[in-house]
Amino acid sequence: MVIKRDNNSLWGKGETEYFNQLDPITLLDQIDSLGLRTTGRCLALNSLENRVYEVEIENPNAKTQSDHFVIAKFYRPGRWSKEQIQEEHDYLFDLKEAEIPVIAPLKFEEKSLFQTEESKGGLFYCIYPKRGGRNPDELNDEMCRDLGRLLGRIHLLGQKRKFNHRLALTPQSYGHSNLESLLDMNFIPESFKKTYHQIASQFLNLITPHFKNIETQRIHGDCHWGNILHSETEGFFFIDFDDVVQGPVVQDLWLLMPGRDQEAKQRRSLFLESYSYWNDFPHSQLKLIEALRGLRYLHFDNWIAKRWNDPSFPNAFPLYETERYWGERINDLREQISFCEEAFQTSYY
Repeated sequence: MVIKRDNNSLWGKGETEYFNQLDPITLLDQIDSLGLRTTGRCLALNSLENRVYEVEIENPNAKTQSDHFVIAKFYRPGRWSKEQIQEEHDYLFDLKEAEIPVIAPLKFEEKSLFQTEESKGGLFYCIYPKRGGRNPDELNDEMCRDLGRLLGRIHLLGQKRKFNHRLALTPQSYGHSNLESLLDMNFIPESFKKTYHQIASQFLNLITPHFKNIETQRIHGDCHWGNILHSETEGFFFIDFDDVVQGPVVQDLWLLMPGRDQEAKQRRSLFLESYSYWNDFPHSQLKLIEALRGLRYLHFDNWIAKRWNDPSFPNAFPLYETERYWGERINDLREQISFCEEAFQTSYY
């Protein structure tokens, strides 16, 4: 298969040779260069997009076991610019200053973002403290209320300023641009390409008018269960703000409460009730949930295509190049059209 070079400015281009071959010596040297003292022990953590490691350090002032470790994050080159990453960090610092439970990167000499030498690929990286906790298996009523209050606070602070460099979550950026890139890279089997193009275009044409005049602000952008941790002693805290965007706040809601059944609706109701203690939720945005779900399909499919030369992606998504995958995706988008038509006719006030 011949893959055309992707010139989509939303994601950028970048040499990934050093990123894919990042070795422990380079990793530990970079952390030591910040003034930390590593012991030589490091563990690669699960992350397809970036390279993330748990690294043991010498810390005579440690109060807990976690204080003996830091988390090193090396950003995939060509995706985010220095300015975009710094906006992610600045948002986290704003939240931390407001005593909202997030994990912000550590600062060294007032800096949080660093870069390897050009001879080592010029990779951007940062260091996080290690925090204990686990992803929740399920949410009970109390957890729904807790998350509602926390996200209400996060969104209230997110209104204080706008992103100048991060993406805006719109049908253009997450929809049309991803569709154009997918068609250009020729991953979709020829027998499915025309139908996929038609159904995706129909979906985008349907939803686009409903995003007009929708208020946007700084949001998490990828606020699913995998990006929240829960501790019995500390409660919830939010992690991985790598995909922060200027977008509608309902994006974070539906990812935390993704279901369509009655139980999911009940969780959503509890969530919104608690959210309102801190912030006014724009209920008119609820009609966008199914539209945003469909945009995530397109965004996800193109994300895989852009990363296909990374050896970990074919292993993680073995069906991606098959007719089965694209046939199911066409059915998914058809289904989203029906759900969106229903949502756009429903009053959420």
